[in-house]
Amino acid sequence: MNVRRSAAVLAAVAVIGAAAPATAAPSPSPSQAFPSALYGDKDPKFDGVWRQSLALLAQDTVGVKPAAKSVEWLVRQQCADGGFASYRPDPATACDAKTMLDTNATSAAVQALAALGGHDGVTAKAVDWLKSVQNEDGGWGYSAGGASDTNSTSVVIGALTAVGEKPDQVEKGGKSPYDALLKLALPCGGEGDGAFAFQPGKKGKLTANADATAAGVLGALGEGMVVEPGEKKSATACAEPRTPEQAAANGAAYLTSALGEDDDHLMSALAGAKPQPDHGNTADAVVALAARGDTGQAEKSLRWLEQNAAAWAARNGPAAYAQLIFAAHATGTDPRDFGGADLVKRLNATGPAPQAAEPTNAADDKGGKDSESNSVFGVWWYVGVCLVAGIGIGFLFTGRRKQQP
Repeated sequence: MNVRRSAAVLAAVAVIGAAAPATAAPSPSPSQAFPSALYGDKDPKFDGVWRQSLALLAQDTVGVKPAAKSVEWLVRQQCADGGFASYRPDPATACDAKTMLDTNATSAAVQALAALGGHDGVTAKAVDWLKSVQNEDGGWGYSAGGASDTNSTSVVIGALTAVGEKPDQVEKGGKSPYDALLKLALPCGGEGDGAFAFQPGKKGKLTANADATAAGVLGALGEGMVVEPGEKKSATACAEPRTPEQAAANGAAYLTSALGEDDDHLMSALAGAKPQPDHGNTADAVVALAARGDTGQAEKSLRWLEQNAAAWAARNGPAAYAQLIFAAHATGTDPRDFGGADLVKRLNATGPAPQAAEPTNAADDKGGKDSESNSVFGVWWYVGVCLVAGIGIGFLFTGRRKQQP
């Protein structure tokens, strides 16, 4: 997300050779004002659709009705073939061969628009495009034709689930998205056992990646960024990941161990930099653990976020606030009283005033929505962030498809 899709985004940047300064994008000057319907005030070049989708999805999750112009802006970002680019400054200009379509942005938009309802035509076209660019191994990369990665595959699974598709029946070359995820799950008995890798490294080696693991757990469970707490389960020993369920259990165990090593949060570090708390990936891990029913560690890490994530979210903006809202929702925590902060109010303040800022009933006020409210993945995924290439999420996943500390 501006926060959790860094691995996928950076991989794509590396492929196209786009070198960007490793600094946060500046606020717009009067001569480069961004669309008034857009959430956030930083350059949307790499994450406009992603952060808009997360913002709208988070608002819907807590019973807030987004501004109509913000929803319309997102709809108009879609290209004629159904895909979404990371950002199109002029939607009136038709997409062409130079338009770099983005599976993570497309999947996030599907999840947001499916949750909001009334956009079946848009989401159907987007899903058709996603199916058209599915890789032979059953997965997806950040861009069409790119090598499959855990984050992108997981955020697409969330999109498929959001529109009522069965991911295990979406196949290419006889392979489903779950086949792709299982190939990216580390075996038991070695370093990082139970985790997911982002992509295979040299000679096919798999290296544990916490962000990819959070996304992979959600993807393997067939979930999106917005989840209800799963039925409480006991931790299980790592076993050969032959099924998505076992891969999710292994990944959850890895996350629980990793979180416990650093006082209930994850750490991250860029090459040559001092390790720092990784708020976005911690939020994604909370969602993943809660989805599987590993509520004990999820709640501990949620408490850590309540005490430590305020400055990080303020610095990163709408996608970060959305990640925290998803984490709160997944654990049954009130996002309007998150360590004393009202996440919903702060998210709303990063963009156009919503049509209705308060939930319509008491259940929504507590972050709970009934089974007919189209709760979807809305995470993954997976922005990722850490702004290593000048790019401003958690999954699964989650991004999906990572983030600044």
